[in-house]
Amino acid sequence: MKQLAFYFDSSSCSGCKTCQVACKDKHNSPLGVRWRRVYEVCGGDWIKQGEAWTHNISAYHVSMACNHCKDPVCMHSCPNKAIVKDGQGIVLINYDRCMGCKYCEWTCPYGALQFDNEQKVMTKCTLCADYIEEGKPPACVSACPMRVLDFGLLEDLELKYGAGNEYFPLPENRFTNPALVVKPHRDSRKSGNRDLKIANKEEV
Repeated sequence: MKQLAFYFDSSSCSGCKTCQVACKDKHNSPLGVRWRRVYEVCGGDWIKQGEAWTHNISAYHVSMACNHCKDPVCMHSCPNKAIVKDGQGIVLINYDRCMGCKYCEWTCPYGALQFDNEQKVMTKCTLCADYIEEGKPPACVSACPMRVLDFGLLEDLELKYGAGNEYFPLPENRFTNPALVVKPHRDSRKSGNRDLKIANKEEV
């Protein structure tokens, strides 16, 4: 089976949230539903060196959507079998089968699944499968002014950019095997790090 994936370059992301806006605009998402979210990560302290104090500050952004995992825990947890992987590895929701129980939301370690209060079903990033079928990139990828997002076959992205994705605030990939390649920021820390925090929790 093919496995399409996202690539994200955290080292060049300015945190402008254009990707997030483009996603909401393309899918006409209701208030509160954000299939792509931009995390503001920060942390650090001050260190005394002689008579002077110098900072040891970390700050970077992470743009995150559904990672269309190779082993999607959301699909396994759905009691109504409403979540499926298609022939390109894209994880999709069959809205005719979804009963809005939120089991998938509770189990996804990335918070990718969002409940639509208007439709009373779970929703998530589709990797803009309709655009891909037309030969176009996902809306978030084409909208990014810094060109920090890319997509393609996972093996091709790993060959082009190098494999790796276990950076805070993402969980260890052993849980779901996400189809994601990340170029880390110089301030990035490994998954599970306790020195950093998400500064915009109310947004994501």
